[in-house]
Amino acid sequence: MARIAHLSDMHFGANDPVIVAGTEAWLNEQRPDLIIISGDFTQRARVHQFEAASQYLQRLRGAGHQLLVIPGNHDIPLFDIVRRFAAPLDRYRHYIDDALYPWFENDEIAVLGLNTARSLTFRDGRINKAQLAVLRQRFRAVAASKTRILVTHHPLFAMPIGSGGQLSEAVGHHERAVEAVCEAGVHISLAGHFHRTYAEAARKMVEKAGGSLVIQAGTATSTRLRNDEPQSFNWIETDSYDAVNLQVIVWQDARFTGASRVRYCFNGQDWDRVELDRGVLRRED
Repeated sequence: MARIAHLSDMHFGANDPVIVAGTEAWLNEQRPDLIIISGDFTQRARVHQFEAASQYLQRLRGAGHQLLVIPGNHDIPLFDIVRRFAAPLDRYRHYIDDALYPWFENDEIAVLGLNTARSLTFRDGRINKAQLAVLRQRFRAVAASKTRILVTHHPLFAMPIGSGGQLSEAVGHHERAVEAVCEAGVHISLAGHFHRTYAEAARKMVEKAGGSLVIQAGTATSTRLRNDEPQSFNWIETDSYDAVNLQVIVWQDARFTGASRVRYCFNGQDWDRVELDRGVLRRED
């Protein structure tokens, strides 16, 4: 079983240091096989914010954790117009990670990260033909038995973003992205951006979306909350490509604690949802 912690929207510069320390304590206790952080490390892409984010990642790596990270739109300068268009990801690549196509693979999972943040459209995401070619190529050689996971900051699909049923804009070049995800045989699509936890079968959002399960993370440490959701992140356990356990880990009473666990099983057409107990599976070795 692969055990993944999926964090997003850290927003150093608009974060709570106590909650940051809480994520470290929880991760060091649970020891996931992989920590995924799906963008927005900073609030305004300033040097001191990237330095704080870099120190956080260094502490996690120093504790022996394996990480896969991608940038978000807040990691591109907003008010520094020259840097925004001439070198939008220079600070991210210097302080966080130089890889814009990060890849992780072991005996159970294969994970690819793609950057959807763009200079021309600060809030909304885009994905281009070159990235979709990489998506197809990287997963083509992956064994059929492994769970294939795609990580983006912006969700590829239009997502619910409020209690009134409002939907977000889909990522730019959405149709081509969905086609590539289907061809690559992606089983799980992870994203953040909206500070809202959510999970649903992709085919319930788009008719020809294939068989992937879409999982969106809330904000792990930001003080800018939405929809009255507390800080949280996702704990994902994969038995195989067609069986996924999901638990939202929520900041409550000055610590992170697990909410109810849900099991998703793919039946060939859809993902069946079953409630499980609250316990987090612990590593035995």
